[in-house]
Amino acid sequence: MKQQRFSVIKRIRSFVYAFNGLNILIKEEHNSRIHFLATIVVLIASIVLKISIFEWIAIVFAIGFVISLEIVNSAIENIADFISPEKDEKIKKIKDLAAAAVFISAVTAFVIGLIVFLPKIFELLSSYF
Repeated sequence: MKQQRFSVIKRIRSFVYAFNGLNILIKEEHNSRIHFLATIVVLIASIVLKISIFEWIAIVFAIGFVISLEIVNSAIENIADFISPEKDEKIKKIKDLAAAAVFISAVTAFVIGLIVFLPKIFELLSSYF
């Protein structure tokens, strides 16, 4: 197998493909819009509540975790629909497993959000009462 030489143009194209994938995700996958809306809310809350650098690391990782799995889930669903447009129990199983991965990542992100934000919210509320 012949090795390809490094090409800046090919690396730039790979970014174009990635941004195209994000564009497809936002336009075609309704759940991704919910994830992006949640991302905006969480980022605003992070700024307002002045979270620490370690909390930022956890929040950014959780956001990336959920969105990445949403992308993988969407890719799996698209491949499954291409392979078998008609209903098929094996394809359903594959799609359900991919959806479960997104669900677990979203629950994990939610728990991380609780760990980071609840103490700050309680502290803020206690200063008013």
